[in-house]
Amino acid sequence: MNKGDCMNAGGKRRWGYAVDHTVWALRLGLTVVLCGLGQTGFAAMDQQPATYPDLPVLKLSLRDAMDAAVDQNPTVRLFKERINQAQDVADTQLGELLPNLSGSLSYSRRRFFTSTFGGSSTVTDPRDFYDARAFLTQNVFSLSLIQKWWEAKTGVEVAGLDAEVTKHNTMATVGLIYLETLRAKAAVEARRADVLLNKELLRLATGRKAAGMATRLDVTRAKVQLENERQRLLAAEIAEGRATLNLIRAMGISFDVKIVLTDELVMVPVPEQTMKEALQLAQDNRTELKVQKRRERLASLSLSSVKSERIPSIQATGEVGMIGNQIPDMLTTDGVAVLMTVPIFDGGQREGRISERRSIVRQEAINTQDIQYQVILEVRDALLTLNSAKQQVAVAEGSLKLSLTELELARERFAVGVATNIEVTTAQTSVARARDNLIQGLFTFNASRISLARSQGRLQDL
Repeated sequence: MNKGDCMNAGGKRRWGYAVDHTVWALRLGLTVVLCGLGQTGFAAMDQQPATYPDLPVLKLSLRDAMDAAVDQNPTVRLFKERINQAQDVADTQLGELLPNLSGSLSYSRRRFFTSTFGGSSTVTDPRDFYDARAFLTQNVFSLSLIQKWWEAKTGVEVAGLDAEVTKHNTMATVGLIYLETLRAKAAVEARRADVLLNKELLRLATGRKAAGMATRLDVTRAKVQLENERQRLLAAEIAEGRATLNLIRAMGISFDVKIVLTDELVMVPVPEQTMKEALQLAQDNRTELKVQKRRERLASLSLSSVKSERIPSIQATGEVGMIGNQIPDMLTTDGVAVLMTVPIFDGGQREGRISERRSIVRQEAINTQDIQYQVILEVRDALLTLNSAKQQVAVAEGSLKLSLTELELARERFAVGVATNIEVTTAQTSVARARDNLIQGLFTFNASRISLARSQGRLQDL
């Protein structure tokens, strides 16, 4: 449309301007509707979900995903195997304290030299010898072996608590990935709403051009904007797909499944806690503190077992058997012995191992202090983030309401011709920003809930 066209029909440029008002009012009305939908979770609008006819559908809540990770995650399963390994070590050490029974059966044929040296040599005919014998060995007293057995039993406890720590870490990780997937899903729904809006704007621009009220440039701009929104939608869908794959990987299940998330990013009631109460819960329930105390005991027992090697040990042995050159004529023989072993000098090897174990004990004490500081840090950070996230969500909700009101007022002002589209554009930007802030605030709130429960060792109560 050129300048002459605009001045046609007696120079009715004001008429064309009024038509522009009407189109902008339609556009703003669509924007308000879509933004209102965004306030309730950005439900998909006339979008058919992708179908996977060959894949089973797995509906997952946050708790389902966390529980599935406990059963299927490879890291958790690996630590469970380490418990079995530690138990086998303890059984081996116990075997050192229990009676050891063994047996032997031998047959031999020998010739014997029966003459004196220097005389005539006489060698007997071959003779058969049969020997069947049973041996019994029992450590009567060995303080070092006893303490090594205690050490191995403590190692089983440490392995079990390590597996519990790994389970909690995996549950927390899967929970956060689940929330990230929900956030990606919300972003996809928001981009779909943007694409739908731009399709409607392109339709309006095309209609105006057909009526002679818009130029090809207006249509081209609408097409460019629509393609930009489609690109953003594709990027959001890729991000959602990656988040879903990460969730499947974290749970340790097959990738040949379609995941449907049943939970949403919403506010839920959270009991109020003071910092003192939160720290006390962590001190009482945090598994890392429990396992570190076992590690200190493990290091102490290891040191004591090496020191106890200086103490004499007593071992009793017994044997009984039958011997003879013919099986029917075999005679019974037996023997009993008590052996006391007294360590005297081993070249300083034992003292070196004692010094090494003392260093390990000091290291574990340092680790205990470090873990205590880390627990305090995690609890304080999670509680502060949770309280801040509550305020962020409240502010974002209020901001979204105000932005929608601002957009409605800007639309009305633009419709009556007392404002320009600059106010409308500013209001649209405010609505989009408030909508994104609400999504981020809800994600931060729920993520901080998981972090706080993890830092206090009570994920099972989440």
